[in-house]
This record gives sequence, C-alpha cells and structure tokens, in this order.
Amino acid sequence: MPTNPIKHFLQLSDFTRDEFEYVIERASVIKQKFKNYEIYHPLIDRTLVMVFEKNSTRTRLSFEAGMHQLGGAAIYLNTRDSQLGRGEPVEDAGQVMSRMCDIIMVRTFGQEIIERFAANSRVPVINGLTNEHHPCQVLADIFTFVEHRGSITGKTVAWIGDANNMLYSWLQAAEVFGFHLNVSTPQGYDIDPSLVSTERYTFFANPSDACEGAHLVNTDVWTSMGYEKENAERLAAFDGFIVDSAKMARADKDALFMHCLPAHRGEEVSADVIDGPQSVVWDEAENRLHVQKALIEYLLLGRIDNK
Repeated sequence: MPTNPIKHFLQLSDFTRDEFEYVIERASVIKQKFKNYEIYHPLIDRTLVMVFEKNSTRTRLSFEAGMHQLGGAAIYLNTRDSQLGRGEPVEDAGQVMSRMCDIIMVRTFGQEIIERFAANSRVPVINGLTNEHHPCQVLADIFTFVEHRGSITGKTVAWIGDANNMLYSWLQAAEVFGFHLNVSTPQGYDIDPSLVSTERYTFFANPSDACEGAHLVNTDVWTSMGYEKENAERLAAFDGFIVDSAKMARADKDALFMHCLPAHRGEEVSADVIDGPQSVVWDEAENRLHVQKALIEYLLLGRIDNK
C-alpha cells in the first residue's frame, strides 16, 4: 500500500522528470507482458471509475481494458446517467465517488472542473481530457517516440494547427523533458500566454518553416469537440496548414508523424502522410493502453520493482 499523500495526474506539470521516466519504463515492461500474453494482476479488487462528460473511443477503451488487464474493475459513468447531469455539485460527486472506488478518471470540459473534483477526492484522479490539457495522450506520444527513436530530450517537435489542449500539454512536456517545440497556429488561434510556463518554443507564421529539421511532426483536427459550430470558419482559417509530404520533406529525414486521432484525411493531414512510412499513429493509439496501465499502477501502488 502507498504511504505517500494522494497524488493526482491532472496535467503534465504534476509529475517530475524522474516520475515520468519511471512510468515510461514501467509502460515498456507492462507492454511486453501484454505482448507475451502474460497475466499480470497487481490490482485485484481495485476499482476505477470513469466519468465522461465528453464522448470518447480511445480514452474509454484504453482505460477500461487496461484496468481489467491489471486485474481490477472499471465502471463507466456519463453525466447523462448520473446525478452530475442533474446538477449535483462537482465537489459532492468527488466526495461520494472517491469513497466507493480506488481511482477515478474524468474526461470533461473546463480544467477547473477536474481541479475541483480532485480537491474533494480521497483517491487519485486522472485527467482523461479537458479543454486545456490532454496529458495522457501526450505521455503516450512521448512513450511512442522513445520506443522508435530513443530519448526525446534535446529533440525538436513541430506542432501544426490549433492552439488546443494537445499543444498546451506538449508545451508542459517540453519543459519537463527538455526538448524544443516549433509551433505554427493560424492567426486568431494563437497560444494563450496564461496557459504557458515555458520558453522552450518558437512560433512560426509559416507551418512549413515550423517543420524544418523537426524530429517529430504533430497535428490534430482543426475543429475540436465542442467547437463544431465554428467548423466552416475554421476550415477557411486553417487553409494551408495541412501536414503533407512537402512539409514532412522539410523535417529531419528520420522524422516521425503523430496524430492523436480521429483524423480527417485531406484536412489537417494528407492520406500519404498519415498512412505513410513515417506515421506511427497506430502505435501511438495503442500506447495509450500501456502508458495508462503504468500510470494507474504508479498512482495506486507507488514504485515497484520492474518485474
């Protein structure tokens, strides 16, 4: 049983570099067990509650399957089927849910919602996505890069597209892991300085210039969940920001391409890039499972021997 105070994972800055290196190492061990069909059940009789205010495919599947594979149980709740959908205060929900389970994942809108929930929880809380941050996805992305290319420290990552939750998590990751971020966002979709606490990035008005020499090129959909009414306006504003073969040609010759999915071929990325040899999007998606298993294990059991 862990003896340290409750630790939450609400954004990348919540963990130290040393903690991330441990989790990444554990993710590699746990992934190998999965590939070898080796039963590994350190969390027997433990329960994960998953609270969804935003729809999901990869987040639900990776957390639910992952908890079962660790020997525990996972319970799915959405706000339509719970008292949260009828106006129960977030603080009350945090108090009640945390008395009935061992760990909680929340996928919601504003970051302040999950912060309030965690402040009233007696168990660890994981951010499955908010408008401001998507730490589990970026952690999986970094693990994927490490698998394919080794340490990301000192490398250059290009972000092409919206200044969204993915970018803000990448900016925090740059500070923690010691790499540089080349950022290119359309005018009017710029970085919010209040959400940034690092100088490890350079802004480029031209998205092709941002790809120059990059070891990893990353993008996301132009219209994120909750902004569907802006779709036509965004399509016009993001014209020219597609990650295509010409932009990838300006990156390092061994550069990888990533996308957190779902993707719209012909909009933010061309088919020949996302389905091409530099793309690791499927490894990236799968690694949500393995990284989150390591994260859950760490939050519940602390550090254990790599066995």
